[in-house]
Amino acid sequence: MSQNPIVPPGIYIADPAAKVWDDGRIYVYGSRDENPGYYCSWTYHVLWSDDLRNWRIAENVLTSKGIGDEIPYSDAILYAPDCSYKDGIYYLYYCLASSENTEGVATSSSPLGPFRKGTVMNPSVLRQIDPAVFIDDDGQAYYVWGQFSAKMAKLKPGMMEIDENTIKDGIVTEKEHFFHEGGYLVKRNGTYYFIYAHMGRANRPTCIGYAMASNVWGPYRYGGVIIDNDHCDPAVWNNHGSIVQFNGKWYVFYHRSTHASNTMRKACLEPITFNEDGTINEVEMTSQGAGPPLVATNQIDAERACLLFGNTRIIMESSSNEILSGIRNDDKAAYKYVDFGTGIDSVLLRVRSVGNGGVIDVGIDQPWGKSVGQVHVPPHSKDWMVISTPVKKTEGVHAVWLRFYGKDDVLFEVDWLRFK
Repeated sequence: MSQNPIVPPGIYIADPAAKVWDDGRIYVYGSRDENPGYYCSWTYHVLWSDDLRNWRIAENVLTSKGIGDEIPYSDAILYAPDCSYKDGIYYLYYCLASSENTEGVATSSSPLGPFRKGTVMNPSVLRQIDPAVFIDDDGQAYYVWGQFSAKMAKLKPGMMEIDENTIKDGIVTEKEHFFHEGGYLVKRNGTYYFIYAHMGRANRPTCIGYAMASNVWGPYRYGGVIIDNDHCDPAVWNNHGSIVQFNGKWYVFYHRSTHASNTMRKACLEPITFNEDGTINEVEMTSQGAGPPLVATNQIDAERACLLFGNTRIIMESSSNEILSGIRNDDKAAYKYVDFGTGIDSVLLRVRSVGNGGVIDVGIDQPWGKSVGQVHVPPHSKDWMVISTPVKKTEGVHAVWLRFYGKDDVLFEVDWLRFK
């Protein structure tokens, strides 16, 4: 579905590199998280869509260990990838979590893989991370990689080797541009945009930032922040993403942490706009993503929350369902945005108590929501129940806030909400 995140319960795709190929579809290449104990996994999935509303997943397009292993020289975990296309071949550039032979490339005749015959890149890019490839208007391909100080070099025509004589360090840096990692290069109206994980807020790379230049080699001038994923989860640490034009509009792809773990992340996207001088306006995280506001009278799954404050986090309740859990007194969750149409006058919440229960205050708009009603959750109701409560009549489009109150360390859990 179009709402954020764009992956279903139980699927965790991070570091999204979005591409639009000649077939007009959009493809998202990213790492796949699977365990709160470590980043990423030994396989890649690919997300793809015709319309940004309906998403499909191609699973295990490249594997580094076990069944279908196409990287025979290493069994290391696969970190953030990127994909490029030339002359009928798709090139998937990957990054291995190992001390040697870190970056490589595999190929396929399909954007959905399977990608075969993983090959080591030049020794000059060993022990680095986050490869990205950009092809300029003249057909020259450039390879970007690195942490703290971004490196770039030309790719040779075969797309599988860098020209070591062209390596340039310091394309963007932590000191001048807040660059942390996750470089990604695109071009718009003659301007080059270097997109990256931005380290400029709260001493964490929670932002997607950008720098601009009139030449592919720079110098790049700092542009600012496109999106910040702070407060998507209590344990959020990093961000990583890309920008892309699709059907005439531009979008930023990024990820959010979940499950109170900085190693469990989900791909999301937001529309973005440019100013006349080419700068990009910062956007907020939303629940609606590329789609219209959520319909208030439809079920709104709790894991669609775009902001979490306090101890509240999203967890797996079953293999096909995620919920809000760990809820404590004065925690908050926000859903942006919800369309109430010509009016609603009650709310239903599916909840279960894990202690003495408490109160869910339902509010709209900023900063924490103007109260329109309260839901009282009874104590020790270990089974799921649907509680219906009258609320003040509300019309139009609003942010919805759930504010939680109670006396126990952990109060209750929330599965979904719906207005009527």
